[in-house]
Amino acid sequence: MIARRASSSLLLLASFASILFVSACHSDHIDATIENHTGAVVQLLEIDYPSASFGVDRLEPGATFHYQFQVRGSGPLSIQYTDSNGHPAAITGPSLAEHQHGQLQIELLPQAKAKFAAQLTPVP
Repeated sequence: MIARRASSSLLLLASFASILFVSACHSDHIDATIENHTGAVVQLLEIDYPSASFGVDRLEPGATFHYQFQVRGSGPLSIQYTDSNGHPAAITGPSLAEHQHGQLQIELLPQAKAKFAAQLTPVP
């Protein structure tokens, strides 16, 4: 009887520890997908967001680039790149805030335009 209680207590303690571990490991991050629908090569693609940036040297027409990031602070997302004719493009995107997480899809379009689709947690 005592051994069964001790076993049940250990099982309950292990379950609680697992739940605590999983919830403590949650990380607020945004999964970004950038798709090149400009019809041309995009070069020196840079995406700036509050506190950091990421990018890629070259994104072929129809190609997709994935990146995961965390936001520190708040402010707008911005995109810069050079088109296939050597002209710079600059686009301002949605505002992001610290602790937001979810999905962000960016579709680069012709004439230095972009379409944004965000499924992010509301700003805390």
